[in-house]
Amino acid sequence: MGVEATVLVVQNGASGGPGRWSGWLAEGGVGMDVVRADAGESLPGRLEHDGLVVLGGGYLPDDDERAPWLPGTRALVDQALEGGVPMFGICLGGQMLAQVAGGAVAGEHGEPEFGSTVLTLRQEAADDPLFRELPKRPRAVENHVDAVVRLPAGARWLASSAGCPYQAFRVGAAAWGVQFHPEVAPESLARWSVARLEPHGVDRAELHRAALRDDPAAAPVWHEVALRFAAQVRKG
Repeated sequence: MGVEATVLVVQNGASGGPGRWSGWLAEGGVGMDVVRADAGESLPGRLEHDGLVVLGGGYLPDDDERAPWLPGTRALVDQALEGGVPMFGICLGGQMLAQVAGGAVAGEHGEPEFGSTVLTLRQEAADDPLFRELPKRPRAVENHVDAVVRLPAGARWLASSAGCPYQAFRVGAAAWGVQFHPEVAPESLARWSVARLEPHGVDRAELHRAALRDDPAAAPVWHEVALRFAAQVRKG
């Protein structure tokens, strides 16, 4: 399929690129304009793309002193919500969607989650454009210590995990936030920071092995979600 639409992708860290979603969205007819905001590349003042993807990063959504591009990113999220432009927020991006829409996020809150983790889809996912008819307990890669602690009013709560209630949600008709990383391939876990993992008693090699073991079942799930998001972007 040729590219029929384009999403703006905000990257917040050197290792936090779009990963497998680049190829999956292209398969769905959607191209990417990736802005390395963390590397000083400028964000547009207006969202003129067909969709918006905000990736993860080691910041809270309002950590403006350490990440001075975040106010501009929040403005783009607000524009997507205001204009009904399809948006997908991953980890930090999902937390930002929750906060911009009126929910709340807390730093170092709850149980940290790393590596392949079981999610539970809620009943509200049954008719969701992206999460409908998925396996009830899919696995996904996690890498977070911060968390959404209150969803925005009216949000559809789509998935949870044992350690983090708000794993996936939708705001309005076309804005999704997830705490997990559907874009991450197992090989990237082998490059995660040992210094970050060790204080939590987590072994990087074991995370890598578990992700490799679980990926044959997990990847098709998130591939399908990416294709469904691409369809949302194409139809505008």
